[in-house]
Amino acid sequence: MAFRSEEAQTEDYLFKIVLIGDSAVGKSNLLARFARDEFYPNSKSTIGVEFQTQKLDINGKEVKAQIWDTAGQERFRAVTSAYYRGAVGALLVYDISRRLTFENIGRWLNELQTHSDMNVVTILVGNKSDLKDAREVTTAEGKSLAEAQGLFFIETSALDSSNVAVAFQTVVKEIYNILSRKVMQSQELQKKDSGRLANGKTVVLQADENQEAETQAKKGGCCSS
Repeated sequence: MAFRSEEAQTEDYLFKIVLIGDSAVGKSNLLARFARDEFYPNSKSTIGVEFQTQKLDINGKEVKAQIWDTAGQERFRAVTSAYYRGAVGALLVYDISRRLTFENIGRWLNELQTHSDMNVVTILVGNKSDLKDAREVTTAEGKSLAEAQGLFFIETSALDSSNVAVAFQTVVKEIYNILSRKVMQSQELQKKDSGRLANGKTVVLQADENQEAETQAKKGGCCSS
Protein backbone atom coordinates (compact mmCIF):
# COMPACT_ATOMS: atom_id res chain seq x y z
CA MET A 1 0.00 0.00 0.00
CA ALA A 2 1.81 3.09 -1.28
CA PHE A 3 -0.27 6.21 -1.58
CA ARG A 4 0.72 9.69 -2.70
CA SER A 5 -1.34 12.83 -2.26
CA GLU A 6 -0.49 16.27 -3.61
CA GLU A 7 -1.51 19.38 -1.73
CA ALA A 8 -0.01 22.62 -3.01
CA GLN A 9 3.62 21.57 -3.59
CA THR A 10 3.82 19.10 -0.72
CA GLU A 11 3.88 15.38 -1.44
CA ASP A 12 2.82 12.92 1.24
CA TYR A 13 3.49 9.22 1.04
CA LEU A 14 1.93 6.44 3.10
CA PHE A 15 3.69 3.07 3.18
CA LYS A 16 2.32 -0.03 4.88
CA ILE A 17 5.06 -2.00 6.65
CA VAL A 18 4.63 -5.23 8.60
CA LEU A 19 6.69 -6.63 11.49
CA ILE A 20 6.74 -10.42 11.38
CA GLY A 21 8.52 -13.24 13.17
CA ASP A 22 8.07 -15.69 16.04
CA SER A 23 6.44 -14.69 19.29
CA ALA A 24 8.68 -12.91 21.85
CA VAL A 25 11.45 -11.94 19.40
CA GLY A 26 10.87 -8.29 20.32
CA LYS A 27 8.71 -6.98 17.47
CA SER A 28 6.49 -4.85 19.71
CA ASN A 29 9.46 -3.36 21.53
CA LEU A 30 11.17 -2.53 18.24
CA LEU A 31 8.07 -0.58 17.22
CA ALA A 32 7.76 1.04 20.67
CA ARG A 33 11.41 2.10 20.57
CA PHE A 34 11.15 3.49 17.05
CA ALA A 35 7.78 5.25 17.39
CA ARG A 36 7.90 6.45 21.01
CA ASP A 37 11.45 5.76 22.21
CA GLU A 38 10.04 3.39 24.84
CA PHE A 39 10.89 -0.13 25.98
CA TYR A 40 8.75 -2.54 27.98
CA PRO A 41 10.81 -5.28 29.69
CA ASN A 42 7.68 -7.18 30.67
CA SER A 43 5.64 -6.64 27.51
CA LYS A 44 2.96 -9.21 26.75
CA SER A 45 2.49 -11.02 23.45
CA THR A 46 0.60 -9.09 20.80
CA ILE A 47 -2.96 -10.29 20.30
CA GLY A 48 -3.96 -10.13 16.66
CA VAL A 49 -2.59 -6.98 15.05
CA GLU A 50 -1.68 -3.48 16.18
CA PHE A 51 -0.28 -0.59 14.17
CA GLN A 52 1.22 2.87 14.54
CA THR A 53 2.00 5.60 12.06
CA GLN A 54 5.39 7.27 12.12
CA LYS A 55 6.47 10.28 10.05
CA LEU A 56 9.88 10.41 8.39
CA ASP A 57 11.60 12.96 6.19
CA ILE A 58 13.07 11.40 3.07
CA ASN A 59 14.85 13.75 0.66
CA GLY A 60 12.74 16.65 1.87
CA LYS A 61 9.46 14.76 1.45
CA GLU A 62 7.17 13.79 4.31
CA VAL A 63 6.72 10.02 4.39
CA LYS A 64 4.31 8.25 6.70
CA ALA A 65 5.11 4.67 7.63
CA GLN A 66 2.07 2.72 8.82
CA ILE A 67 3.75 -0.07 10.77
CA TRP A 68 1.75 -3.18 11.61
CA ASP A 69 2.87 -5.31 14.56
CA THR A 70 1.59 -8.84 13.99
CA ALA A 71 1.22 -11.61 16.53
CA GLY A 72 3.79 -14.37 16.19
CA GLN A 73 1.71 -17.06 17.86
CA GLU A 74 0.34 -19.87 15.71
CA ARG A 75 -3.26 -19.39 16.89
CA PHE A 76 -3.35 -15.89 15.39
CA ARG A 77 -1.83 -16.90 12.05
CA ALA A 78 -5.13 -16.94 10.14
CA VAL A 79 -5.96 -13.43 11.38
CA THR A 80 -2.59 -11.80 10.74
CA SER A 81 -2.09 -13.20 7.23
CA ALA A 82 -4.86 -10.92 5.94
CA TYR A 83 -2.89 -7.86 7.05
CA TYR A 84 0.04 -8.68 4.78
CA ARG A 85 -2.00 -7.59 1.78
CA GLY A 86 -1.03 -4.14 0.61
CA ALA A 87 2.29 -4.20 2.47
CA VAL A 88 5.23 -2.68 0.60
CA GLY A 89 7.79 -3.24 3.34
CA ALA A 90 8.56 -5.83 6.03
CA LEU A 91 10.86 -6.33 8.99
CA LEU A 92 11.48 -10.06 9.40
CA VAL A 93 12.62 -10.43 13.01
CA TYR A 94 14.37 -13.21 14.92
CA ASP A 95 16.01 -13.38 18.35
CA ILE A 96 19.79 -13.91 18.18
CA SER A 97 19.62 -15.76 21.51
CA ARG A 98 17.05 -18.30 20.26
CA ARG A 99 18.15 -20.32 17.25
CA LEU A 100 14.68 -21.73 16.60
CA THR A 101 13.37 -18.24 15.81
CA PHE A 102 16.11 -17.96 13.17
CA GLU A 103 15.33 -21.38 11.72
CA ASN A 104 11.68 -20.35 11.34
CA ILE A 105 12.57 -17.35 9.17
CA GLY A 106 12.07 -19.38 5.98
CA ARG A 107 8.48 -20.17 6.98
CA TRP A 108 7.74 -16.52 7.73
CA LEU A 109 9.28 -15.45 4.44
CA ASN A 110 7.13 -17.95 2.55
CA GLU A 111 4.03 -16.66 4.31
CA LEU A 112 4.91 -13.07 3.47
CA GLN A 113 5.41 -13.92 -0.20
CA THR A 114 2.17 -15.91 -0.28
CA HIS A 115 -0.02 -13.14 1.12
CA SER A 116 1.65 -10.03 -0.32
CA ASP A 117 3.35 -8.60 -3.38
CA MET A 118 6.56 -10.41 -4.32
CA ASN A 119 8.36 -7.06 -4.47
CA VAL A 120 7.97 -6.21 -0.78
CA VAL A 121 11.13 -4.50 0.50
CA THR A 122 12.28 -6.78 3.33
CA ILE A 123 15.01 -6.48 5.94
CA LEU A 124 16.12 -9.41 8.09
CA VAL A 125 16.50 -8.20 11.67
CA GLY A 126 18.52 -10.06 14.30
CA ASN A 127 17.10 -8.52 17.47
CA LYS A 128 18.42 -8.52 21.06
CA SER A 129 22.02 -7.95 20.05
CA ASP A 130 22.63 -6.80 23.63
CA LEU A 131 22.45 -10.46 24.75
CA LYS A 132 26.01 -11.14 23.67
CA ASP A 133 26.66 -13.95 26.13
CA ALA A 134 23.44 -15.75 25.17
CA ARG A 135 23.95 -15.50 21.39
CA GLU A 136 22.98 -18.64 19.45
CA VAL A 137 22.97 -17.15 15.94
CA THR A 138 26.11 -15.51 14.60
CA THR A 139 26.11 -12.29 12.62
CA ALA A 140 27.64 -14.16 9.70
CA GLU A 141 24.73 -16.62 9.64
CA GLY A 142 22.26 -13.75 9.50
CA LYS A 143 24.15 -12.04 6.68
CA SER A 144 24.41 -15.28 4.74
CA LEU A 145 20.67 -15.96 4.93
CA ALA A 146 19.85 -12.38 3.94
CA GLU A 147 22.16 -12.56 0.92
CA ALA A 148 20.69 -15.90 -0.16
CA GLN A 149 17.15 -14.50 0.01
CA GLY A 150 17.95 -11.07 -1.42
CA LEU A 151 17.13 -9.22 1.81
CA PHE A 152 18.67 -6.32 3.68
CA PHE A 153 20.23 -7.31 7.02
CA ILE A 154 20.85 -5.64 10.36
CA GLU A 155 21.21 -6.56 14.03
CA THR A 156 19.32 -4.45 16.56
CA SER A 157 18.61 -4.04 20.24
CA ALA A 158 15.28 -2.60 21.28
CA LEU A 159 16.68 -2.49 24.83
CA ASP A 160 19.53 -0.06 24.12
CA SER A 161 17.98 1.24 20.84
CA SER A 162 20.98 0.13 18.78
CA ASN A 163 20.22 0.27 15.02
CA VAL A 164 16.44 0.35 15.59
CA ALA A 165 15.83 3.59 13.69
CA VAL A 166 18.26 2.51 10.96
CA ALA A 167 16.31 -0.73 10.38
CA PHE A 168 13.03 1.07 9.77
CA GLN A 169 14.63 3.91 7.81
CA THR A 170 16.40 1.45 5.51
CA VAL A 171 13.08 -0.09 4.48
CA VAL A 172 11.25 3.23 4.09
CA LYS A 173 14.06 4.83 2.07
CA GLU A 174 14.26 1.86 -0.29
CA ILE A 175 10.47 1.90 -0.83
CA TYR A 176 10.64 5.64 -1.52
CA ASN A 177 13.53 5.20 -3.96
CA ILE A 178 11.69 2.45 -5.85
CA LEU A 179 8.53 4.57 -6.03
CA SER A 180 10.52 7.60 -7.20
CA ARG A 181 12.11 5.57 -9.98
CA LYS A 182 8.69 4.33 -11.08
CA VAL A 183 7.34 7.89 -11.11
CA MET A 184 10.30 9.05 -13.23
CA GLN A 185 9.85 6.13 -15.64
CA SER A 186 6.14 6.93 -15.90
CA GLN A 187 6.91 10.57 -16.66
CA GLU A 188 9.41 9.54 -19.36
CA LEU A 189 6.81 7.26 -20.96
CA GLN A 190 4.27 10.08 -20.90
CA LYS A 191 6.75 12.36 -22.65
CA LYS A 192 7.41 9.71 -25.30
CA ASP A 193 3.69 9.10 -25.77
CA SER A 194 3.10 12.85 -26.07
CA GLY A 195 5.82 13.01 -28.70
CA ARG A 196 4.26 10.15 -30.66
CA LEU A 197 0.86 11.81 -30.42
CA ALA A 198 2.26 15.11 -31.68
CA ASN A 199 3.96 13.35 -34.58
CA GLY A 200 0.72 11.57 -35.37
CA LYS A 201 -1.13 14.85 -35.56
CA THR A 202 1.50 16.23 -37.91
CA VAL A 203 1.15 13.24 -40.22
CA VAL A 204 -2.62 13.57 -40.28
CA LEU A 205 -2.44 17.27 -41.04
CA GLN A 206 0.08 16.64 -43.80
CA ALA A 207 -2.18 14.00 -45.29
CA ASP A 208 -5.07 16.46 -45.29
CA GLU A 209 -2.95 19.07 -47.05
CA ASN A 210 -1.91 16.58 -49.73
CA GLN A 211 -5.47 15.49 -50.20
CA GLU A 212 -6.60 19.08 -50.52
CA ALA A 213 -3.87 19.79 -53.07
CA GLU A 214 -4.89 16.76 -55.15
CA THR A 215 -8.51 17.87 -55.04
CA GLN A 216 -7.61 21.37 -56.22
CA ALA A 217 -5.50 19.91 -59.04
CA LYS A 218 -8.39 17.77 -60.20
CA LYS A 219 -10.70 20.75 -60.06
CA GLY A 220 -8.23 22.78 -62.08
CA GLY A 221 -8.00 20.05 -64.72
CA CYS A 222 -11.75 19.83 -64.91
CA CYS A 223 -12.16 23.55 -65.46
CA SER A 224 -9.41 23.82 -68.13
CA SER A 225 -10.98 21.11 -70.23
